[in-house]
Amino acid sequence: MHQLWGIGLVLLSSTAFGAMAIFAQGAYGSGAGVTTVLFLRFGIAAIALQLLARLQGLALPQGRTFWQLLAIGGLGYGLQSFCFFTTLTLVPPGLAGLLLYVYPTLVMVISLLLGQESLTRGKVLALALASGGVVLTAGLTPGGQPLGIVFGLASALIYACYVLVGSRVMATEDPVPACAVMLSGTAIAFGLVLGVQGPQWPSSGVGWLAVVAIALVSTVIAVVTLFMGVRAIGAINASTLSTWEPMVTILLAALFLQQPITLSQALGGSLILGSVIILARQQTTPG
Repeated sequence: MHQLWGIGLVLLSSTAFGAMAIFAQGAYGSGAGVTTVLFLRFGIAAIALQLLARLQGLALPQGRTFWQLLAIGGLGYGLQSFCFFTTLTLVPPGLAGLLLYVYPTLVMVISLLLGQESLTRGKVLALALASGGVVLTAGLTPGGQPLGIVFGLASALIYACYVLVGSRVMATEDPVPACAVMLSGTAIAFGLVLGVQGPQWPSSGVGWLAVVAIALVSTVIAVVTLFMGVRAIGAINASTLSTWEPMVTILLAALFLQQPITLSQALGGSLILGSVIILARQQTTPG
């Protein structure tokens, strides 16, 4: 039951992350700049988590752990976000998404090399189905600049390391105060960039509401539940289940933006759902 709870947490995280693309439409549509949105996203999320930790009577991590989490947020998550958004400017969105979702495979490879997790047929099959589903749902479009491929793969590698290192550092920490410190590091990183570039604030109430939704739903809920899920079911299974995110984006875009779902996307979603079922059955199988 504990592991099924972990699966549910990761699926909730993926759903919250998947909604970010919809919220971003409102933020960017109001004239907000990418760096400004990222600074507000992580800044608001960090403040919200610090307040939540205080309400729960939880102290922030201290000493070495504090600085490790701050570095993971500033260097890890910050650099990954920079690489991914740079990728979007150099290659088609479908290819950018596909490159990012190389990261579950990288998580598996790195975990095995470090001896952190064991390999099972269920994990391999689930990852294969999920990866195939991402290929179909991404709607791969050829083109773009070779440098975009480099940034896209760098984004995937950094994110894989972020998940693995973050999960190890937070293994003995409560996720709420730990994520508060980590996201503070990310906010500081984008704050420094914003100081150089200059801000482009949202120009409407809808834009500000969209930014707050990105911060609270697609960051606070998404990040905390991700690391809670990793703790329950392991990094390999959690990263595989996170491929549910692009399917959530497609479903929400169809519901709120009237974007039609293609046959390829439907087939891709079926493969991703298949990977979820395999992992769920694996977690409930005795022995």
